[in-house]
Amino acid sequence: MSFADLGLSEDLLKAVEAAGYTEPTPIQKQAIPAVLMMKDIIGIAQTGTGKTASFVLPMIDIMASGRRRALMPRSLILAPTRELAAQVAENFEKYGKNHDLKLALLIGGVQMGDQVKALNDGVDVLIATPGRLMDLFERGKILLNGCELLVIDEADRMLDMGFIPDIEFICSKLPESRQTMLFSATMPPPIEKLAKKFLKAPKRIEVSRAATTNKDITAFKIPVQPRKKRETLRWLLNHDHVETAIIFANRKTTVRELNKSLQRHNFRSGEIHGDMDQTSRLRELDRFKQGEINILVASDVAARGLDIKGVSHVFNFDTPWHPDDYVHRIGRTGRAGAKGRAFTFVTDDDAEAIANVENLTGSEIPVFGKKDVRVDLVERDGEVSSPRRTDSEEGEPARKSPRKSREQSDAKPSRKPRRRSDDDEISQVGEWNGPQPSFLSVSAS
Repeated sequence: MSFADLGLSEDLLKAVEAAGYTEPTPIQKQAIPAVLMMKDIIGIAQTGTGKTASFVLPMIDIMASGRRRALMPRSLILAPTRELAAQVAENFEKYGKNHDLKLALLIGGVQMGDQVKALNDGVDVLIATPGRLMDLFERGKILLNGCELLVIDEADRMLDMGFIPDIEFICSKLPESRQTMLFSATMPPPIEKLAKKFLKAPKRIEVSRAATTNKDITAFKIPVQPRKKRETLRWLLNHDHVETAIIFANRKTTVRELNKSLQRHNFRSGEIHGDMDQTSRLRELDRFKQGEINILVASDVAARGLDIKGVSHVFNFDTPWHPDDYVHRIGRTGRAGAKGRAFTFVTDDDAEAIANVENLTGSEIPVFGKKDVRVDLVERDGEVSSPRRTDSEEGEPARKSPRKSREQSDAKPSRKPRRRSDDDEISQVGEWNGPQPSFLSVSAS
Protein backbone atom coordinates (compact mmCIF):
# COMPACT_ATOMS: atom_id res chain seq x y z
CA MET A 1 0.00 0.00 0.00
CA SER A 2 1.24 3.47 -0.91
CA PHE A 3 0.26 6.91 0.37
CA ALA A 4 -1.73 7.38 -2.85
CA ASP A 5 -4.03 4.55 -1.74
CA LEU A 6 -5.01 6.41 1.44
CA GLY A 7 -7.08 9.12 -0.23
CA LEU A 8 -4.67 12.04 0.17
CA SER A 9 -4.63 14.91 -2.34
CA GLU A 10 -2.08 15.21 -5.15
CA ASP A 11 -0.45 18.30 -3.61
CA LEU A 12 -0.03 16.47 -0.33
CA LEU A 13 1.38 13.37 -2.01
CA LYS A 14 4.02 15.54 -3.71
CA ALA A 15 5.09 16.94 -0.36
CA VAL A 16 5.29 13.45 1.17
CA GLU A 17 7.39 12.23 -1.74
CA ALA A 18 9.66 15.27 -1.48
CA ALA A 19 10.20 14.43 2.19
CA GLY A 20 11.49 11.00 1.13
CA TYR A 21 8.60 8.78 2.27
CA THR A 22 7.11 6.18 -0.03
CA GLU A 23 5.22 3.67 2.14
CA PRO A 24 2.95 4.48 5.08
CA THR A 25 3.56 2.93 8.49
CA PRO A 26 0.94 0.62 10.04
CA ILE A 27 -0.68 3.37 12.11
CA GLN A 28 -0.77 5.68 9.09
CA LYS A 29 -2.48 3.00 6.99
CA GLN A 30 -5.24 2.67 9.57
CA ALA A 31 -5.59 6.21 10.85
CA ILE A 32 -5.39 8.40 7.73
CA PRO A 33 -8.49 7.02 5.95
CA ALA A 34 -10.47 7.11 9.22
CA VAL A 35 -9.49 10.73 9.90
CA LEU A 36 -10.46 11.72 6.36
CA MET A 37 -13.87 10.10 7.01
CA MET A 38 -14.21 12.45 10.03
CA LYS A 39 -14.18 9.64 12.60
CA ASP A 40 -12.95 10.04 16.16
CA ILE A 41 -9.72 8.13 16.77
CA ILE A 42 -7.93 6.49 19.68
CA GLY A 43 -4.38 5.72 18.56
CA ILE A 44 -2.27 3.52 20.82
CA ALA A 45 1.21 3.52 19.38
CA GLN A 46 4.71 3.42 20.71
CA THR A 47 7.07 6.19 19.78
CA GLY A 48 8.77 6.08 16.37
CA THR A 49 5.78 4.58 14.56
CA GLY A 50 4.94 7.60 12.40
CA LYS A 51 2.11 8.62 14.71
CA THR A 52 2.47 12.37 14.14
CA ALA A 53 2.09 12.11 10.37
CA SER A 54 -0.98 9.90 10.86
CA PHE A 55 -2.93 12.97 11.98
CA VAL A 56 -0.92 15.79 10.37
CA LEU A 57 -1.37 14.50 6.80
CA PRO A 58 -5.17 14.13 6.79
CA MET A 59 -5.56 17.37 8.76
CA ILE A 60 -3.77 19.28 6.00
CA ASP A 61 -6.32 18.09 3.44
CA ILE A 62 -9.28 18.65 5.79
CA MET A 63 -8.15 22.18 6.63
CA ALA A 64 -7.46 23.03 2.96
CA SER A 65 -11.03 24.26 2.54
CA GLY A 66 -12.63 26.76 4.88
CA ARG A 67 -12.28 30.34 6.05
CA ARG A 68 -10.04 31.68 8.77
CA ARG A 69 -11.45 33.98 11.45
CA ALA A 70 -9.68 36.19 13.95
CA LEU A 71 -9.08 34.65 17.40
CA MET A 72 -10.93 31.46 16.36
CA PRO A 73 -8.59 28.61 15.34
CA ARG A 74 -10.21 26.01 13.11
CA SER A 75 -8.30 23.10 14.64
CA LEU A 76 -6.35 22.51 17.85
CA ILE A 77 -3.49 20.15 18.68
CA LEU A 78 -2.54 19.81 22.34
CA ALA A 79 0.98 18.59 23.12
CA PRO A 80 2.53 18.09 26.57
CA THR A 81 5.89 19.77 25.99
CA ARG A 82 7.30 22.68 24.02
CA GLU A 83 9.60 20.38 22.08
CA LEU A 84 6.80 18.07 20.97
CA ALA A 85 4.63 21.03 19.97
CA ALA A 86 7.50 22.44 17.91
CA GLN A 87 8.02 19.01 16.34
CA VAL A 88 4.36 18.86 15.24
CA ALA A 89 4.67 22.37 13.78
CA GLU A 90 7.71 21.26 11.77
CA ASN A 91 5.64 18.40 10.34
CA PHE A 92 2.92 20.80 9.21
CA GLU A 93 5.46 23.06 7.55
CA LYS A 94 7.14 20.13 5.79
CA TYR A 95 4.00 18.41 4.50
CA GLY A 96 1.82 21.50 4.06
CA LYS A 97 4.19 23.45 1.84
CA ASN A 98 1.81 23.11 -1.16
CA HIS A 99 -1.22 24.30 0.83
CA ASP A 100 -2.26 27.74 1.98
CA LEU A 101 -2.49 26.96 5.68
CA LYS A 102 -1.77 29.30 8.56
CA LEU A 103 -0.58 27.79 11.82
CA ALA A 104 0.32 29.22 15.20
CA LEU A 105 2.50 27.70 17.89
CA LEU A 106 1.52 28.56 21.47
CA ILE A 107 4.24 27.49 23.88
CA GLY A 108 5.81 28.90 27.01
CA GLY A 109 9.30 30.31 27.16
CA VAL A 110 8.80 32.68 24.21
CA GLN A 111 7.25 36.11 23.87
CA MET A 112 3.47 36.16 23.76
CA GLY A 113 3.16 39.14 21.40
CA ASP A 114 3.81 37.31 18.13
CA GLN A 115 1.51 34.48 19.19
CA VAL A 116 -1.35 36.91 19.88
CA LYS A 117 -0.77 38.63 16.53
CA ALA A 118 -1.00 35.30 14.69
CA LEU A 119 -4.29 34.53 16.44
CA ASN A 120 -5.65 37.96 15.50
CA ASP A 121 -4.81 37.26 11.86
CA GLY A 122 -6.68 33.92 12.00
CA VAL A 123 -5.17 30.43 11.96
CA ASP A 124 -6.18 27.09 10.49
CA VAL A 125 -4.11 25.02 12.89
CA LEU A 126 -3.25 25.93 16.47
CA ILE A 127 -0.56 23.82 18.16
CA ALA A 128 -0.32 24.47 21.89
CA THR A 129 0.81 23.30 25.26
CA PRO A 130 -2.05 23.34 27.80
CA GLY A 131 -0.43 25.92 30.08
CA ARG A 132 0.06 28.65 27.45
CA LEU A 133 -3.35 27.96 25.89
CA MET A 134 -5.08 28.31 29.26
CA ASP A 135 -3.17 31.54 29.90
CA LEU A 136 -4.31 33.12 26.62
CA PHE A 137 -7.85 31.83 27.02
CA GLU A 138 -8.17 33.40 30.46
CA ARG A 139 -6.88 36.69 29.03
CA GLY A 140 -9.61 36.61 26.38
CA LYS A 141 -7.09 36.36 23.55
CA ILE A 142 -8.53 33.21 22.02
CA LEU A 143 -11.97 31.72 21.32
CA LEU A 144 -12.42 27.97 21.01
CA ASN A 145 -16.02 27.77 19.82
CA GLY A 146 -14.98 27.66 16.16
CA CYS A 147 -12.70 24.64 16.50
CA GLU A 148 -13.73 21.78 14.21
CA LEU A 149 -11.00 19.29 15.08
CA LEU A 150 -9.06 18.43 18.25
CA VAL A 151 -5.95 16.28 18.67
CA ILE A 152 -4.68 15.28 22.11
CA ASP A 153 -1.15 13.99 21.59
CA GLU A 154 0.87 11.96 24.13
CA ALA A 155 -2.13 11.74 26.47
CA ASP A 156 -0.34 9.55 29.01
CA ARG A 157 2.41 12.15 29.26
CA MET A 158 -0.31 14.77 29.85
CA LEU A 159 -1.49 12.63 32.74
CA ASP A 160 2.02 12.40 34.20
CA MET A 161 2.40 16.18 34.02
CA GLY A 162 -0.95 16.91 35.67
CA PHE A 163 -2.62 18.43 32.59
CA ILE A 164 -5.80 16.35 32.60
CA PRO A 165 -7.92 19.00 34.44
CA ASP A 166 -6.77 21.61 31.90
CA ILE A 167 -7.64 19.29 29.00
CA GLU A 168 -11.09 18.64 30.44
CA PHE A 169 -11.66 22.40 30.76
CA ILE A 170 -10.47 23.03 27.19
CA CYS A 171 -12.68 20.25 25.81
CA SER A 172 -15.69 21.75 27.58
CA LYS A 173 -15.18 24.99 25.63
CA LEU A 174 -15.04 23.30 22.22
CA PRO A 175 -18.07 22.59 20.00
CA GLU A 176 -19.65 19.21 20.69
CA SER A 177 -19.79 18.51 16.96
CA ARG A 178 -16.00 18.50 16.60
CA GLN A 179 -13.84 15.57 15.48
CA THR A 180 -11.46 14.34 18.23
CA MET A 181 -8.31 12.25 18.07
CA LEU A 182 -6.40 10.98 21.08
CA PHE A 183 -2.95 9.42 20.83
CA SER A 184 -1.08 7.70 23.63
CA ALA A 185 1.63 5.10 24.08
CA THR A 186 -0.23 3.62 27.04
CA MET A 187 -3.86 3.69 28.13
CA PRO A 188 -4.04 3.90 31.93
CA PRO A 189 -7.55 4.15 33.46
CA PRO A 190 -7.62 7.99 33.68
CA ILE A 191 -6.92 8.20 29.92
CA GLU A 192 -9.60 5.61 29.15
CA LYS A 193 -12.00 7.71 31.23
CA LEU A 194 -11.01 10.87 29.36
CA ALA A 195 -11.55 9.17 26.00
CA LYS A 196 -14.94 7.83 27.03
CA LYS A 197 -16.03 11.30 28.13
CA PHE A 198 -14.95 13.33 25.10
CA LEU A 199 -14.80 10.98 22.10
CA LYS A 200 -17.83 9.68 20.20
CA ALA A 201 -17.78 6.09 18.94
CA PRO A 202 -14.02 6.28 18.31
CA LYS A 203 -12.12 3.93 16.04
CA ARG A 204 -9.48 2.27 18.20
CA ILE A 205 -6.15 1.69 16.49
CA GLU A 206 -3.43 -0.22 18.29
CA VAL A 207 -0.33 -0.92 16.25
CA SER A 208 1.54 -2.56 19.10
CA ARG A 209 0.67 -3.65 22.60
CA ALA A 210 0.80 -0.74 25.04
CA ALA A 211 4.11 -0.44 26.91
CA THR A 212 5.97 -2.81 24.62
CA THR A 213 9.43 -1.92 23.41
CA ASN A 214 10.54 -1.76 19.81
CA LYS A 215 11.81 -5.03 18.33
CA ASP A 216 14.56 -3.05 16.57
CA ILE A 217 16.07 -1.99 19.90
CA THR A 218 18.57 -4.25 21.65
CA ALA A 219 18.34 -3.39 25.34
CA PHE A 220 20.70 -4.19 28.20
CA LYS A 221 20.98 -3.38 31.88
CA ILE A 222 24.31 -2.86 33.60
CA PRO A 223 24.65 -3.36 37.37
CA VAL A 224 27.00 -0.58 38.47
CA GLN A 225 28.12 1.25 41.59
CA PRO A 226 27.03 4.92 41.60
CA ARG A 227 30.62 6.22 41.51
CA LYS A 228 31.44 3.99 38.52
CA LYS A 229 28.62 5.28 36.33
CA ARG A 230 30.62 7.91 34.47
CA GLU A 231 33.60 5.64 33.83
CA THR A 232 31.25 2.95 32.54
CA LEU A 233 29.43 5.44 30.31
CA ARG A 234 32.67 6.73 28.79
CA TRP A 235 33.84 3.18 28.08
CA LEU A 236 30.62 2.39 26.24
CA LEU A 237 30.64 5.67 24.32
CA ASN A 238 34.15 4.89 23.11
CA HIS A 239 33.71 1.20 22.34
CA ASP A 240 30.13 0.34 21.39
CA HIS A 241 30.23 1.92 17.92
CA VAL A 242 28.22 4.92 19.08
CA GLU A 243 27.31 7.29 16.27
CA THR A 244 24.78 9.48 18.07
CA ALA A 245 23.43 9.04 21.57
CA ILE A 246 20.89 10.47 23.98
CA ILE A 247 21.73 10.05 27.66
CA PHE A 248 18.86 10.38 30.13
CA ALA A 249 19.18 11.33 33.78
CA ASN A 250 16.45 11.74 36.39
CA ARG A 251 17.59 15.11 37.75
CA LYS A 252 18.39 18.37 36.01
CA THR A 253 21.50 18.81 38.17
CA THR A 254 22.77 15.40 37.01
CA VAL A 255 22.18 16.42 33.38
CA ARG A 256 24.29 19.56 33.80
CA GLU A 257 27.11 17.87 35.72
CA LEU A 258 27.26 14.86 33.39
CA ASN A 259 27.45 17.07 30.31
CA LYS A 260 30.33 19.04 31.84
CA SER A 261 32.10 15.77 32.68
CA LEU A 262 31.73 14.49 29.11
CA GLN A 263 33.00 17.76 27.68
CA ARG A 264 36.04 17.60 29.99
CA HIS A 265 36.78 14.23 28.40
CA ASN A 266 36.51 15.77 24.91
CA PHE A 267 33.16 14.28 23.94
CA ARG A 268 30.99 16.43 21.68
CA SER A 269 28.02 16.70 24.01
CA GLY A 270 25.19 19.10 24.80
CA GLU A 271 22.33 19.21 27.25
CA ILE A 272 18.60 19.85 27.40
CA HIS A 273 16.46 20.14 30.52
CA GLY A 274 13.53 22.05 31.98
CA ASP A 275 15.56 24.91 33.48
CA MET A 276 16.69 26.08 30.04
CA ASP A 277 14.65 28.67 28.17
CA GLN A 278 12.93 27.61 24.98
CA THR A 279 15.45 29.29 22.67
CA SER A 280 18.38 27.51 24.30
CA ARG A 281 16.62 24.14 24.23
CA LEU A 282 15.76 24.41 20.55
CA ARG A 283 19.30 25.56 19.77
CA GLU A 284 20.77 22.48 21.47
CA LEU A 285 18.34 20.21 19.63
CA ASP A 286 19.30 21.80 16.34
CA ARG A 287 23.02 21.33 17.08
CA PHE A 288 22.31 17.66 17.72
CA LYS A 289 20.21 17.24 14.57
CA GLN A 290 22.86 18.98 12.45
CA GLY A 291 25.69 16.84 13.82
CA GLU A 292 27.58 19.65 15.55
CA ILE A 293 27.30 17.50 18.67
CA ASN A 294 26.64 13.76 18.66
CA ILE A 295 25.71 13.25 22.32
CA LEU A 296 22.71 14.87 24.01
CA VAL A 297 22.29 14.63 27.78
CA ALA A 298 18.62 15.07 28.64
CA SER A 299 16.04 15.04 31.37
CA ASP A 300 12.65 13.47 30.67
CA VAL A 301 11.41 16.75 29.20
CA ALA A 302 12.94 15.45 25.95
CA ALA A 303 12.03 11.81 26.35
CA ARG A 304 8.78 11.78 24.43
CA GLY A 305 7.75 12.81 20.98
CA LEU A 306 11.03 14.11 19.61
CA ASP A 307 11.66 12.67 16.16
CA ILE A 308 15.41 12.75 15.69
CA LYS A 309 16.64 10.48 12.94
CA GLY A 310 19.64 8.22 13.27
CA VAL A 311 20.09 8.00 17.05
CA SER A 312 22.16 4.83 17.42
CA HIS A 313 22.17 4.61 21.23
CA VAL A 314 20.18 5.55 24.30
CA PHE A 315 21.72 5.45 27.77
CA ASN A 316 19.67 5.56 30.92
CA PHE A 317 22.35 7.00 33.19
CA ASP A 318 19.70 6.72 35.89
CA THR A 319 17.06 4.00 35.93
CA PRO A 320 13.81 5.92 35.34
CA TRP A 321 11.57 6.38 38.36
CA HIS A 322 8.42 5.76 36.28
CA PRO A 323 8.42 2.58 34.15
CA ASP A 324 6.50 4.26 31.32
CA ASP A 325 9.43 6.66 30.92
CA TYR A 326 11.68 3.70 30.10
CA VAL A 327 9.62 2.86 27.01
CA HIS A 328 9.64 6.46 25.85
CA ARG A 329 13.31 7.01 26.56
CA ILE A 330 14.64 4.03 24.65
CA GLY A 331 12.17 4.79 21.85
CA ARG A 332 14.51 7.58 20.76
CA THR A 333 16.56 4.90 18.99
CA GLY A 334 15.51 2.09 16.64
CA ARG A 335 13.17 4.40 14.74
CA ALA A 336 11.69 3.82 11.28
CA GLY A 337 13.16 0.33 10.98
CA ALA A 338 16.72 1.28 12.01
CA LYS A 339 18.51 -0.74 14.66
CA GLY A 340 19.43 0.75 18.01
CA ARG A 341 20.98 -0.15 21.35
CA ALA A 342 19.82 0.92 24.80
CA PHE A 343 21.71 0.63 28.09
CA THR A 344 20.24 1.14 31.56
CA PHE A 345 22.56 1.63 34.54
CA VAL A 346 21.18 -0.11 37.62
CA THR A 347 22.51 0.50 41.14
CA ASP A 348 21.50 -1.44 44.23
CA ASP A 349 18.96 1.28 45.01
CA ASP A 350 17.30 0.80 41.60
CA ALA A 351 16.19 -2.79 42.20
CA GLU A 352 12.52 -1.88 42.61
CA ALA A 353 12.53 0.60 39.71
CA ILE A 354 14.03 -1.86 37.22
CA ALA A 355 11.63 -4.57 38.41
CA ASN A 356 8.73 -2.21 37.67
CA VAL A 357 10.11 -1.60 34.17
CA GLU A 358 10.38 -5.33 33.50
CA ASN A 359 6.87 -5.94 34.83
CA LEU A 360 5.50 -3.25 32.51
CA THR A 361 7.28 -4.48 29.39
CA GLY A 362 6.61 -8.12 30.22
CA SER A 363 10.21 -9.25 29.73
CA GLU A 364 13.44 -9.28 31.67
CA ILE A 365 16.17 -6.98 30.38
CA PRO A 366 19.36 -9.01 29.83
CA VAL A 367 22.52 -8.04 31.71
CA PHE A 368 25.25 -6.69 29.43
CA GLY A 369 28.07 -9.24 29.33
CA LYS A 370 31.28 -10.14 27.55
CA LYS A 371 29.43 -11.70 24.62
CA ASP A 372 27.71 -8.36 23.94
CA VAL A 373 30.90 -6.27 23.77
CA ARG A 374 31.78 -4.89 20.35
CA VAL A 375 35.56 -4.89 20.90
CA ASP A 376 37.66 -7.93 21.79
CA LEU A 377 38.58 -8.11 25.45
CA VAL A 378 41.97 -9.73 25.95
CA GLU A 379 43.20 -11.17 29.23
CA ARG A 380 46.97 -11.33 29.68
CA ASP A 381 48.77 -12.79 32.65
CA GLY A 382 51.23 -10.65 34.57
CA GLU A 383 50.02 -7.30 33.26
CA VAL A 384 47.76 -4.84 34.98
CA SER A 385 46.08 -1.98 33.16
CA SER A 386 46.26 1.52 34.51
CA PRO A 387 42.90 2.69 35.82
CA ARG A 388 41.33 5.70 34.20
CA ARG A 389 40.65 8.77 36.26
CA THR A 390 37.02 8.88 37.33
CA ASP A 391 34.74 11.75 38.22
CA SER A 392 32.82 11.79 41.46
CA GLU A 393 29.03 11.96 41.33
CA GLU A 394 29.20 15.56 42.54
CA GLY A 395 30.87 16.61 39.31
CA GLU A 396 34.39 17.22 40.70
CA PRO A 397 37.38 15.21 39.50
CA ALA A 398 38.22 12.40 41.90
CA ARG A 399 41.13 13.53 44.03
CA LYS A 400 44.09 11.37 44.95
CA SER A 401 44.06 10.47 48.61
CA PRO A 402 47.14 11.56 50.63
CA ARG A 403 47.44 7.93 51.73
CA LYS A 404 48.12 5.62 48.80
CA SER A 405 46.24 2.39 48.75
CA ARG A 406 47.67 -0.62 46.99
CA GLU A 407 45.20 -0.10 44.13
CA GLN A 408 46.21 3.55 43.74
CA SER A 409 49.93 2.84 43.65
CA ASP A 410 49.75 1.87 39.98
CA ALA A 411 48.16 5.17 38.97
CA LYS A 412 50.68 7.82 37.93
CA PRO A 413 49.59 11.37 38.66
CA SER A 414 51.34 12.65 35.55
CA ARG A 415 49.38 10.35 33.26
CA LYS A 416 46.46 12.04 31.57
CA PRO A 417 43.29 10.12 30.78
CA ARG A 418 42.78 9.09 27.22
CA ARG A 419 40.85 11.82 25.48
CA ARG A 420 38.71 11.51 22.43
CA SER A 421 39.03 14.23 19.82
CA ASP A 422 36.25 15.32 17.49
CA ASP A 423 38.01 13.49 14.67
CA ASP A 424 38.21 10.12 16.42
CA GLU A 425 36.67 7.36 14.37
CA ILE A 426 34.36 4.78 15.89
CA SER A 427 36.36 1.92 17.40
CA GLN A 428 36.33 -1.15 15.23
CA VAL A 429 36.13 -4.69 16.52
CA GLY A 430 39.64 -5.61 17.62
CA GLU A 431 41.91 -5.92 20.61
CA TRP A 432 40.97 -3.62 23.47
CA ASN A 433 44.04 -2.30 25.29
CA GLY A 434 42.47 0.42 27.39
CA PRO A 435 41.42 0.73 31.03
CA GLN A 436 39.68 -2.19 32.66
CA PRO A 437 35.89 -2.14 32.17
CA SER A 438 35.21 -3.18 35.75
CA PHE A 439 31.51 -3.72 35.10
CA LEU A 440 32.43 -6.68 32.91
CA SER A 441 34.73 -8.20 35.56
CA VAL A 442 37.51 -8.89 33.06
CA SER A 443 41.15 -7.89 32.89
CA ALA A 444 41.62 -5.96 29.69
CA SER A 445 45.27 -5.12 29.42
